[in-house]
Amino acid sequence: MMGRQTGDQSRLFYLFNLEARIPERHLLRRINPLVARVLAGLREQMRPFYSEIGRPSIDPELMLRMLIVGYCYGIRSERRLCEEVELHLAYRWFCRLDLEDKVPDHSTFSVNRHGRFRDGDIFRQLFEAVVRACMDAGLVKGEGFAVDASVIEADASRYHGKAPDEIDWSDPKRQTRAVEEFLSGLDDDDPNAERKIPKVISPTDPCSAWTAKANKRVQFGYGLNYMIDIENAVIVDVEATPARTYDEVAATKTMIERTEECFDLKPDRLAADTAYGTGKFLGWLVGAGITPHIPVWQRPDGEDGTLSRFDFVFDAASNTVTCPGGKRLQQYRRNFKQERSGVTKANTRIYRASRADCRSCPLKQKCCPNASARKIVRDVNEAARDYARSLKDTPEFDKSRDERKRVEMRFAHLKTHHRFERMRLRGLSGARDEFHLAAIVQNLKTLANRIWRPPPNMPTACTA
Repeated sequence: MMGRQTGDQSRLFYLFNLEARIPERHLLRRINPLVARVLAGLREQMRPFYSEIGRPSIDPELMLRMLIVGYCYGIRSERRLCEEVELHLAYRWFCRLDLEDKVPDHSTFSVNRHGRFRDGDIFRQLFEAVVRACMDAGLVKGEGFAVDASVIEADASRYHGKAPDEIDWSDPKRQTRAVEEFLSGLDDDDPNAERKIPKVISPTDPCSAWTAKANKRVQFGYGLNYMIDIENAVIVDVEATPARTYDEVAATKTMIERTEECFDLKPDRLAADTAYGTGKFLGWLVGAGITPHIPVWQRPDGEDGTLSRFDFVFDAASNTVTCPGGKRLQQYRRNFKQERSGVTKANTRIYRASRADCRSCPLKQKCCPNASARKIVRDVNEAARDYARSLKDTPEFDKSRDERKRVEMRFAHLKTHHRFERMRLRGLSGARDEFHLAAIVQNLKTLANRIWRPPPNMPTACTA
């Protein structure tokens, strides 16, 4: 006989143990010991940011734990995060809140993030502490790194972009943290970057870049740059940049140098896609003693049936190029009173053939049919480019190409499982905070999955 549930005989008192309600296999229970260990060292560093007089401050560890919960389960809104922690038993337990403890107001996160957390660089320190925990667990081998960038859409409408000279930054509506950060960073740009002024800028988040890289749809976005250790896909560094290829490649150099300084890790080889195969970056890698398992970026040459520049032979001793017809191409054919470097603004050297040699050459129609003489443009780092090309067909290169997919899987996991496809904060500082928290959570999950073992006599069925 079907029974009927009644609500008029409810118990007045309950004996409730919150600890016993959290399954052993639950993700938060598995990462809790790791979080407790890495947060222990941050309490003393945060102490100067809190006053000992007045009302007691909210424990920064509580807010950090709540943020970790939010990025673990894709709860992007801090208002909704507070509601979920209020209702979810596992979230309360992980945040060390009892059933009757009050959850902080959502506005508290904004005050601490823009003030104490950024002033103390807490997210960066927390990220480094998690990486060190991965190293202590033997998950970081330090031999091969892979780097890549993924575009995360900015919190800015793609329909409201304007030309830089159309924006009045003195307008009171423009007096925001993101705009202030953008204007203060104008003087810090690299004078040697030789980048063009963006044609479109977002008035609400001017630090973001106008890009079509993410899904072929033009939008404002930031570049999430990950550098992982290939062995277990541990993220050893993360950097936020505007979604521009130049900035993403430059960020890789920063991440490699910072990883060596922070963790004493320097890879033997670096795997990346063609966007990183510029002569300047390859030259830097080779000079730093890092083997570039990177396809070389180059413009198409010889596709119209003419001789390719690879048919010409460069002689470093005489600094000349020899054509298939046996003639020499030189940079200069006369002497100058003042010595010239021969390097163009594009970091190239241009070698030109003699018009007389080309005029009488039987290969002219196949070499330079529409020019009076042939010229060859050679990158100043062409030796590094040639070295990278020589590695392309080796078994080691093929292996690195397959292993590089692990960093792409990091992005896919972040966007699919953590629902991180659009920024919630604005400005480079906001992007940096969000990217560090995302990397922290992904490393914590990797660490928990690698080292966690079920307790003895535990059922094999998953109870999370």
